[in-house]
Amino acid sequence: MTQPEGELENKLIEALVKIGYKYVAIKDEAALLANLKTQLEKQNNLVLSDKEFAQVLNHLNKGNIWDKAKILRDKMQLTKEDGKSVYIEFLNTEGWCQNQFQVTNQVTVEGSYKNRYDVTILINGLPLAQIELKRRGLQLKEAFNQTNRYQRHSYNANEALFQYIQIFVISNGVNTKYYSNNAKQHFNQTFFWSDQENKLVTDLFAFTDVFLEPCHLSKMITRYVVLAEEKKILMVLRPYQYFAVETIIDRVKNSTKNGYIWHTTGSGKTLTSFKASQVLMNQPGVHKVVFVVDRKDLDYQTTKEFNSFSDGSVDGTDNTNKLVQQFTDDTKLIVTTIQKLHNAISKKQYLARMEKQKDKRIIFIFDECHRTQFGKTHAAIKSFFTNIQMFGFTGTPIFKDNAASYDGLKRTTKDLFEQCLHKYVITDAIKDNNVLKFSVEYVGKYKQKTGGDPAAGDPAAGTPDSKNEIDINVEAIDSKELLESDIRIDKISDYIIENHDRKTHSKAFTAMFCVSSIDMLTKYYENFAKKKVDGKHRLRIATIFSYATNEDDKDANGMFDFEEMDTVDFNRVAEPSEQYKTVNIHSREKLDSYIADYNKMFGTKHSTKDSQAFYTYYNEISMRVRKREVDILLVVNMFLTGFDSPTLSTLYVDKNLKHHGLIQAFSRTNRILDEKKSHGNIVCFRNLKAATDDAITLFSNKNAIEEIILKPYKEFIARFNQVYKDLLTVVPTISSVDDLPSEVEQLEFIKHFRELIKIKNVLGTFADFKEDDLQIPEQDFEDYKSKYLDLHDKVKTSTQKEKTSILEDVDFELALIHRDEINVAYILALLVKLKTSTQAEQDKKRREITELLEGQVQLRSKRKLIEKFINENIPNITDTDQVENEFEEFWNIEREKALSELCETEKIDNEKLRNVISEYLFAQRLPLTADIDNMLEVKPKLLERKAVFARIKDKINEFINTFIEGV
Repeated sequence: MTQPEGELENKLIEALVKIGYKYVAIKDEAALLANLKTQLEKQNNLVLSDKEFAQVLNHLNKGNIWDKAKILRDKMQLTKEDGKSVYIEFLNTEGWCQNQFQVTNQVTVEGSYKNRYDVTILINGLPLAQIELKRRGLQLKEAFNQTNRYQRHSYNANEALFQYIQIFVISNGVNTKYYSNNAKQHFNQTFFWSDQENKLVTDLFAFTDVFLEPCHLSKMITRYVVLAEEKKILMVLRPYQYFAVETIIDRVKNSTKNGYIWHTTGSGKTLTSFKASQVLMNQPGVHKVVFVVDRKDLDYQTTKEFNSFSDGSVDGTDNTNKLVQQFTDDTKLIVTTIQKLHNAISKKQYLARMEKQKDKRIIFIFDECHRTQFGKTHAAIKSFFTNIQMFGFTGTPIFKDNAASYDGLKRTTKDLFEQCLHKYVITDAIKDNNVLKFSVEYVGKYKQKTGGDPAAGDPAAGTPDSKNEIDINVEAIDSKELLESDIRIDKISDYIIENHDRKTHSKAFTAMFCVSSIDMLTKYYENFAKKKVDGKHRLRIATIFSYATNEDDKDANGMFDFEEMDTVDFNRVAEPSEQYKTVNIHSREKLDSYIADYNKMFGTKHSTKDSQAFYTYYNEISMRVRKREVDILLVVNMFLTGFDSPTLSTLYVDKNLKHHGLIQAFSRTNRILDEKKSHGNIVCFRNLKAATDDAITLFSNKNAIEEIILKPYKEFIARFNQVYKDLLTVVPTISSVDDLPSEVEQLEFIKHFRELIKIKNVLGTFADFKEDDLQIPEQDFEDYKSKYLDLHDKVKTSTQKEKTSILEDVDFELALIHRDEINVAYILALLVKLKTSTQAEQDKKRREITELLEGQVQLRSKRKLIEKFINENIPNITDTDQVENEFEEFWNIEREKALSELCETEKIDNEKLRNVISEYLFAQRLPLTADIDNMLEVKPKLLERKAVFARIKDKINEFINTFIEGV
C-alpha cells in the first residue's frame, strides 16, 4: 500500500512547522493578498492603507519572472498618503534569517485553468518556494511536469504573485530535488541536495530538515540564487558548489591559509568561482579579488561568463597597463591572465605603481590551476605580495603520478595550494546526473590477446564483423612511417565520414577531432577537403591551432602551455634570444589558407594578421561550434581544455593522451543537454584503453571505470530485447494498444515503449548498430510508435481540461523520436521522387511517406494536409521541378483558409490574430488571456470566458504547429 499524496503533504507541513514555519490557511488569491499585506507591514514595521497597498501590488505586478526576481531583491520607494516617503523591503538579503516564514497548502488560483498547488512557503508573505508532491512510486518527473503546467496555466494570472517563486522542490517522498524558477525549464536542471561529502539527501523529511530549514532556504534564495544577466534566467547553486563557496568564505574569514577546490570538469566551476569571487569581494577587509586564467582566450571567455552572471561586474584587462591600473583604482573584481599578472609584478615600468599593492589584502583565485601554476609565476606572486590568499579550482589536480618536472622539481597541486577544501569527482557528477558517461570505441586492428573479453570493453577482443575493425595497425602505432601514412589517414577519414551522422544523431550535435601535431592536422584537413570536392561528404570542417610555437604533444598528455600571443611579432620570425616563441611561418601560412576556407563557408573576413585577429577568429569559431554551425573542429591542443559546449557530443582521437590531459579532452563531450544526448562519444584510432583506465583510476578510484564508461553494445542489445519482451506482456499486438481498459494500463504501455526508445537512442550511436540485432520487427516498432504518439496527442489535446488524468504529466520523451532532418522540405524531396517513380514504386513510396508522417512528432499535425496534396495535386503535376512551387502555393492557400476559418468560427479580428502570430514568430510567446480578449469581436459572457479563452488558445497553438513550426 503506497502512502497517499494527501498524507505525505500533511506530514510535510507538520515537519515544516516543527523547524520554525508558521502555518497559515490560505485557500485563494484574496487570502494570499490579505496575508501579504500583514506580513509586509510586520517586516517593515509600518501600516499600509488599502490605497498604499494597491501601489505596492502594482509595483509587484510588473514584468516577468526575471523582472520580479530583481524587484524582490530591491526596496520600493513608497510615498504614503500623508506625504511621508518610506522604503518597503520585500526580502532581507543581508540578514536572511530576519524574514517572516510561513507555510500554507492547497492555494487555488484560476488562470487559463483552475490550479491548486500543494505546499507553498511564504517569506514576508510572498510565495518564494513551491513544493509539489507525488505519491510514492510515481516518477519524480511527473511533479516537474506539473510545475511546468502551472507555469503555463496560472502562475501569471491576476496579481501573478506565484511568479515570485525562486526555488521549486519536487518529491515523491523517496526522491526529492530542487531547481530555480524559469519560464522554460528542463528536467536536467533539477538537483539532489547532498552533504559536504557528496552523500545524497533524497528522503523528503531529511531534505526538509537541512535544505528547507528557514535560515538555510532564505540563504539559498538571497545568496545562492544567481540572476544570470545574459540569458535572463535564475540559476541556483548545486550542493557541491554551495559547500565549495562556503568553505572558501570560512577560510578567508578565519585564516590566512590557501586551498584548492577539486570539482570535476563540466560541473560548473565558472559559476562556483564567480559566486565565491562575488561574496569575497564584499567581505570586510578584502581589498580586491583577482581571478586568474592562463591565456587571453580564457580571459575573454571568463570575463564574458562572469559578466553574464552579473552585467558589468568584471572589467576585462586588455593589456598589462590596464591590469596595473585596475590594481590601483576602485575595481573590486579583476579577471586577468597569468602572463599579464607576471608582467605586472616583474617589469620595471609597472613596479612603482604595483609596490603600493604589496601589503593589501588580496584574494587570488586561479581557474584551471592544473595548468597555470607550475612554472615560476606562482613563486613570483607569493614573493611579491605579502598579505594574500590563493585558491585554485581544478577538475584534474596534479598528483605525483601525473606531475611534470619544472626546474628539476615535480610539484603537485597540494604543494602549491595546501589543502583540498572540497572534492567532487567525476563519479559524483555522473551519479548526480550532472555530467554524462562516456562511450569509448577503439577503431583499428588489434592483436588478439588471450582471454580478451568484449563485455569488459577490451579493445583486443573485437568481433570480425565489427565496423570498428578497419585495417589500421594500432599496435604498431609508434612507427612514425605508419602513423603518418596517407593510406592510414585516408581510412580514418572514411570511417569518420561513414559514421559521423550516427555519432551525432544526424548532426544534431557537433564533434572535435584531436590529432598529435600540426603536420598531422594538415594531412587530415586536406584529405577531408579533397573528399568534399569529390562529393564524398558535406561536412563543415574547420580548424584552429597555435602557430606561435610547436603544438606537437611532447608529453602525450593533451595539454599545452600557451604563450601570450600579444607578444608575438606577426611580421617577422623572432630571434632565438628573444623572450617570446618563434612564429612557425609554415604553420601560419597553412592556418591562413584554412581560415580562407572558413571565410568562404561563412562569408567572413578573418585572418592571422595580428593577435587580435587571431582571437577574433578563435571566439567566432567557438560560437559556431556551440551553435552547431561547424560539424567537426580539427585541433591539436586548443579547445581540449576550458572549452564548454553542451552541443558537442563526439571526440575523435588520433593522439596519445594520458592522465589529466585525457580526462580534460574526453570531458569536452559529456555536458548535459537533453534526452537525446545520452552520453559522450569517444572514438579512438589509437589503443588508449590502458591510459583511459589509468586516468579514471587516478581521478576517481579503481572501481570507477564501470561507472564512467558506458556498457558495451551487446549489453544494450540484450537490454532492449528484454524490455521488448516485457512490452509484449502488456500489449501482445499493435491493435491491443487500442483495447487497453484504462489509463493505468495505458501508462504501463507508455513506460515500456519509452524505455525502448531511450535504449534505441543510445544504440544508434554505436558504429556496429544493426536493426537486425533487435528482436522487434522494424515495422512493428514504427507501428507501436504511432500508437504511442496517438496516446500523447489524446492526452495533450483532451478537451476535458478540468478532469485530472494520470497521463497528463507523464513525460513522453518526444525529443528521442524527433529527427531533425525529417521536415516538410524532406517530404518535398520524397514527393519529387514519388512523381518520377513507376506505378509499383509509387505505391511503395506513398506508404513510406505515410509512415513518416505518422511516426514523426513534428509532422503529425501536417499529415492530413500533406496527404491531401499527394492525392489531389501530385497526379496533375507534369513537371517535377514544379513540385516545390505547387506545394508552396497549396500551403499558402490552406494556411489562409485555416486562418479565416478560425477568425470566423471564434469571431476574432483577422488583423489582430496575424499580429499575435507575428509576435510568436519574433518572441516565441503564445498569446496571454489579455491578448485573446483584445482580439475578440464579440465578448463572451462572464461564466463562459475561461472556456472560450482556453479553446481559442488551443486553436492558435494548433495553427502554429501545423503551418509555422517545421515548415
